[in-house]
Amino acid sequence: MASLLQVRDLRAGYGRAEVLTGLNFDLAERQVISVIGPNGAGKSTTLAALMGILPARGSIVFDGQDLVGSTLEERVMLGLALVPEKRELFSTMPVEDNLILGGYRAMKLRVPHWKREIERVYELFPRLKERRAQLAGTLSGGERQMLAVGRALMSAPRLLMLDEPSLGLAPLIVREIFRIIEQLREQGTSILLIEQNARAALAVSDHGYVLETGAIVLDGPARELATDPRIIETYLGAKRA
Repeated sequence: MASLLQVRDLRAGYGRAEVLTGLNFDLAERQVISVIGPNGAGKSTTLAALMGILPARGSIVFDGQDLVGSTLEERVMLGLALVPEKRELFSTMPVEDNLILGGYRAMKLRVPHWKREIERVYELFPRLKERRAQLAGTLSGGERQMLAVGRALMSAPRLLMLDEPSLGLAPLIVREIFRIIEQLREQGTSILLIEQNARAALAVSDHGYVLETGAIVLDGPARELATDPRIIETYLGAKRA
């Protein structure tokens, strides 16, 4: 598979506190990778640095272009899309209007009939179609997560980045969210998944990385990591599901 994202010696943080201390990883076209690790390891900081929300040093090469120094909007236009942990929806607007706003990139690129992408989102998330006229702020937690993912997909992203998509959701909804991630994988969407639910994340990924104190300490094919005794003991618990 062709390389889509190459990250080398990535360093970023908040003020004088450096959180990422030299991150290195790769993501190929049509690949799903997961980054797992404990709280405070730098998982969300990684996404913020990749998206241009935080200033960073090092190299972030996306489809042959180094993104360090480029703006958030420039990265969006290149095809990066982030679903943040807090979802950040327009709560006083209807579901469908939130989706339409997600099509900003496609609209700017003058993609023909870009609004038809809404129907693809509704196929993935039938519940959103049922609630298309409902205000986003009145949705359940699971529905808000579905809307956040659907809004990101409206931009036809080349790389979809998900920050803790299962956080705070009931187990039944978590299974639904990961079913959708697996479906997107089968459709060829490139995904970078940041997730504390290591078992679920590795199950839908091609490759996994373990992040601790701002650096990658272990990586490998997701299936191998899921059976690695160190990963089982630290992140999956003693029992295998």
